[in-house]
Amino acid sequence: MRRSRAAREDKGPRHTAWLANLVTPIAVGAVLFGAAGRLDLPGLWLYLVALAGSSAASAMLVDPGLLEERMRPGGHSAGAVAIVGTGLCATHWVVAGLDVGRFHWSDGVPRSVQGLGLLGMCGAIFLTVWAMHVNPFFSSVVRIQPERGHHVITDGPYRFVRHPGYAAGLLLVVTSPLALGSWWSALPAIPAIPFLFQRVVREERLSRNELAGYAQYAARVPYHLFPGLW
Repeated sequence: MRRSRAAREDKGPRHTAWLANLVTPIAVGAVLFGAAGRLDLPGLWLYLVALAGSSAASAMLVDPGLLEERMRPGGHSAGAVAIVGTGLCATHWVVAGLDVGRFHWSDGVPRSVQGLGLLGMCGAIFLTVWAMHVNPFFSSVVRIQPERGHHVITDGPYRFVRHPGYAAGLLLVVTSPLALGSWWSALPAIPAIPFLFQRVVREERLSRNELAGYAQYAARVPYHLFPGLW
């Protein structure tokens, strides 16, 4: 039986996502261990296992249309935001590798704290994949997507907070340096914190003005990022 055109079209972005998600842990591992200059670092291997698991889960559970939207939002390149984000992440991993593998500037993170950091990182990854799984409009840029039938999502983590993806991002900024065992590797991640809060403000303003039903949803779910706090 011949497959439908829609089924064939769906496979394109999913295959691309699988390729990207295969390459990502390999590239991160190359940066980490290249900077470290050695392979006998269990903490870095555990970090890569968590990253590879999240990549596989994302490729399997996320809607193909969203995968395409995240790679090319609105059919365009993600632009400067993607470049800056990639640069900060790469610097974060380089500093961590140099710290724990070569120079030991600040690699005295207790094993128990490093383990908690890894668990927190896995929690942040789980929250991100969960949000993307239930929200097919989880774009990599702030925009309304009328061409994709954009509407308010109220399922999954959106029952508790309005922006679970940004909450996960903030948690990742805090836990990734701990999981890597390097205090100094937090420095390149710090600029992400004001950026994420700025994105929340922009998305709130846009959604209230242009997304039907969002104001009513916001009245039912009062918290932006963290239940009981904000």
